[in-house]
Amino acid sequence: MITELLYGKDGISLDVPESSFIIEPKNLPTLENEKEAVRQALRNPIGVLPLKESVKSTDTVSIVISDITRPTPNHILVPLLIEELSHVPLENFVIINGTGTHRDQTKEEFIEMLGEWVVDNIRIINNNCHDKETLVNLGHSKFGCDVYLNKDYVESDFRIVTGFIEPHFFAGFSGGPKGIMPGIAGIETIMTFHNARMIGDPLATWGNMVNNPVQDMTREINALCKPNFMLNVTLNREKGITEVFAGELYEAHDKGCAFAKEHTMFRCEERFDVVITSNSGYPLDQNLYQAVKGMSAAHKIVKEGGSIIIASECSDGLPDHGNYSKIFEMADSPQALLDLINNPDFKLFDQWQVQKQAVIQVWAEVYVYSKLKDEQVFGTMLKPTHDIEKTLEDLKKKYGENMTIAILPLGPLTIPYVEEKILAQ
Repeated sequence: MITELLYGKDGISLDVPESSFIIEPKNLPTLENEKEAVRQALRNPIGVLPLKESVKSTDTVSIVISDITRPTPNHILVPLLIEELSHVPLENFVIINGTGTHRDQTKEEFIEMLGEWVVDNIRIINNNCHDKETLVNLGHSKFGCDVYLNKDYVESDFRIVTGFIEPHFFAGFSGGPKGIMPGIAGIETIMTFHNARMIGDPLATWGNMVNNPVQDMTREINALCKPNFMLNVTLNREKGITEVFAGELYEAHDKGCAFAKEHTMFRCEERFDVVITSNSGYPLDQNLYQAVKGMSAAHKIVKEGGSIIIASECSDGLPDHGNYSKIFEMADSPQALLDLINNPDFKLFDQWQVQKQAVIQVWAEVYVYSKLKDEQVFGTMLKPTHDIEKTLEDLKKKYGENMTIAILPLGPLTIPYVEEKILAQ
């Protein structure tokens, strides 16, 4: 049968055995009028006054957005926020791009993300996690670090965070407080947030918000300088808005997570020999670093010693910036990488993504279908494939004619799980 995987901007088609088990979230339609739905959410928010009534004309307003690796429809959300706050002078606004440790966006990318009018009329900055001159120390976290957040955000009179709620491989769900922490945090705070102990905690996993140390820390940090208003959405496979959640940070985010969980959790009776996954297509599949999320979703339901095949375009490479690819040069096997990263003396940003990937690779082999060169894939201890259907045929020699196959066409937009191990993987 033919199945479509999200891949880049166009997707790819695969001819797979009829016995393959297709796992997708419930298909929700795009809201009939996305813009009006957002307007109504801003005027009827959860747990706070309507946005327009909350902001004085003399207030400075910061709007935190997610960076280009996320499909948040900020070209819709940000203009509507500014429209709703039409009594505030444009020079009072600042848009802060929540890059975390990711690269800065260019002007052209901001136009793609926000639209030309916003770029021409509103001040926009990239958060710089390494520049303490642009950060403010808000005190000490119970998780063992000083808390640094973006200075423009901290000093603004009214703070807004936007985002997209989806399953997240160690925070449980994205969106909400995660837009602030790690989005606009300093490197010291981010490193603690992503340290080996936090990332390795069995409760730091897909869909879990209870006693999840990663989610607990992001909420603790937000409480030190809380956004006054949250605007988040959920999306379908076409990246259309399916629901809007606006208002008080924690209450609105909790409702959004419950909605997303209801439509994205999928219980499997058993694990599979082979799991084919995407990385949700553009923009999430721009690099291999982000593709670890798709691998992690597949890891939830692949047998120990099984095979994962991920289709992730990686148009932005590994990427070239950061330490992701460099860390692989420091050991000769996934287990050796885990031993290295679990040493408390080892601290290098991007280690968290390598840690998650190495855990997967200790469990199963991983093939990558992408635009990367073979040597780039081999350099991260993965296996390249240029023909997924042929790789499936080859794997039959390993697993036999009764090889079981699961397919996640939308990648980490689905949370598959096997009941007895939902919190153990």
